Amino acid sequence: MIVSTCKHERVQKNGTTKSGQTRYRCCLCGESWTAFTKAFDGMRVGLEVATRIVELLCEGMSMSAVARITKTDEQTVADLMVHVGTRCDEFMQREIKDVHVEDIQCDEIWQFVLCKKATARQKKYVGGCGDCWCFTAIERGTKLVVAWHMGRRNEQHTDAFCARLSNATIGHFHLSTDGWSSYPMAVWNNLGGRVDYGMLIKIFREPAQEDRRKYSPSRIIGAKRQRIIGVPEKRRICTSHSERLNGSIRNFTKRMGRLTYCFSKKWDNHRAALGLFFAHYNWCRKHKSLKGLTPAQAHGIADHRWTVRELLERVTQINHT
Repeated sequence: MIVSTCKHERVQKNGTTKSGQTRYRCCLCGESWTAFTKAFDGMRVGLEVATRIVELLCEGMSMSAVARITKTDEQTVADLMVHVGTRCDEFMQREIKDVHVEDIQCDEIWQFVLCKKATARQKKYVGGCGDCWCFTAIERGTKLVVAWHMGRRNEQHTDAFCARLSNATIGHFHLSTDGWSSYPMAVWNNLGGRVDYGMLIKIFREPAQEDRRKYSPSRIIGAKRQRIIGVPEKRRICTSHSERLNGSIRNFTKRMGRLTYCFSKKWDNHRAALGLFFAHYNWCRKHKSLKGLTPAQAHGIADHRWTVRELLERVTQINHT
């Protein structure tokens, strides 16, 4: 007997999916579904397929490639990513709260949604498009991503990021950031006397015409460490670990890759993809520098390395036993 997801009894067949599975449709409310034995959290795929899709997305594959490999529709992959990624963000804010940290490094990573800022101005696009920045805070010793925030690179979003960092941590700790001018006031407003805060200000050489043509970053010719709040140790003012995290973000999140056409077309999709990456990074990804532990294990907020299936069950608060 086929049981509808809407609990109505009048059900009829409604074609098949690309993989050949029969679809059904409710004659009363019009809802359609596939006869999976274990549907995942109201989605159009089962838990096993959802797990496989998320695993591939977190290994840096594009949505179209994942759809081809798993024989699902690309829109299904996109809907699943948004569904899970949004809950991953909520899960991280709920689980990483009032944790003790010792040394936090913050940085921002750039990408664009739909088009770059200049094009958005020229075409007069409005809403969620143009340049966007992802602020990250990583604990130096355990590599745990304590907080993150996606938005514009301005005072408002810098303050929102520091508010997230304040909610995620407790006690007094060392803090390092780059030279972004909005940090000092945002840190003071949200963290106050809880931090010994220093900035690493990098000095860049004017890029040559050839570098601009090749889309190359400007060469760093120097750096200076500046004390901002409290008594930070100059030797500990560093952003190397947060910059290394930026490399992982670009490597394992396809839409963050430079010089490709895999960039996000929707603001919400981009935020969800980042939320999915950070949850997977903290609880599922092993680190060689941590002797095979995940950041969550190293920090003591998890007692084992989670599988992707376990992550999906936790973030959606369901039990598929």
